[in-house]
Amino acid sequence: MEILENELMCKHTSFKVGGAARCFVKAESADEIKNAIQFAKDKNLPFFILGNGTNLLVSDKGYDGLIITLSRSFSDICDLGNGKFRVGAATPLGGFARKSIKQGFAGIHKLAGIPGTLGGAIYMNAGAYGQEVCQTCVEVETMDMSGNLHIRTVAECSFGYRRSVFQELNTNPETAEIILSAIFQLEPAEVSGKDSYTLETEMQECMTKRKASQPLNMPNAGSTFKRLDIGAEGMPQQIAPGYYIEQTGLKGYRIGGAEVSTVHANFIVNAGGATATDIKDLSEYVQKSVAEKFGIQLHREIILLGEF
Repeated sequence: MEILENELMCKHTSFKVGGAARCFVKAESADEIKNAIQFAKDKNLPFFILGNGTNLLVSDKGYDGLIITLSRSFSDICDLGNGKFRVGAATPLGGFARKSIKQGFAGIHKLAGIPGTLGGAIYMNAGAYGQEVCQTCVEVETMDMSGNLHIRTVAECSFGYRRSVFQELNTNPETAEIILSAIFQLEPAEVSGKDSYTLETEMQECMTKRKASQPLNMPNAGSTFKRLDIGAEGMPQQIAPGYYIEQTGLKGYRIGGAEVSTVHANFIVNAGGATATDIKDLSEYVQKSVAEKFGIQLHREIILLGEF
């Protein structure tokens, strides 16, 4: 197991910002994950499990701990038959979605455009266009901080909107669990009167909508704020954060190199030369402005890591 020192996190996050991690390791096996955790414990270091870094903002000061990322050995897609697949946590979600289409199975094909890995998708219960990971996931394999393996049923994962039990477990270093793989049960396309061509068409339509409505040509971390449970007084059905941000007149507003996207107001982008502090400060300015105008509080989807 090779442990790198002072690895720049701007190379590992979609915002393309962030300072250096004190230690960085790419784990090739479950045993190496266990050894990395033990290394962190021995050195009294915090640690963080990194996927594709597509929902993460790392401080300009870096992370004074150990970053553990899973190697390609955790990216297998195993066909178990009858629409059941075991998928490694490091597998790109889009890759799994596309493979399911080729084999004629529906249920996750609309998620093909979501960046990031399967592990991150499970952790956040990723979703788009009416599909969520939790709808087809049946169990998740994890490792606890002592190196013990666990199998959690979908009920035990406590999935909700952009949440899972793993977020709650990981607030405590003693109870945290690392997602290693998950099993999905997909539905044959013909059950709903479709075929692989129809699934491919639906996937391409979702990809086209995503390209037209999101700033995919600029570094970003996806939606900055979570969907609201209820909107502002007088418009409780309007729960899209982007609506309120746009109505506040913040499209195109900048702090340093960070900008509220002119394409989609719920995206903050690195418009060039942004720092992590620029992005954090802009997100807080948006929260303050929307709260003052509409009396509602926006909550970030993006995970902040390190000292700001």
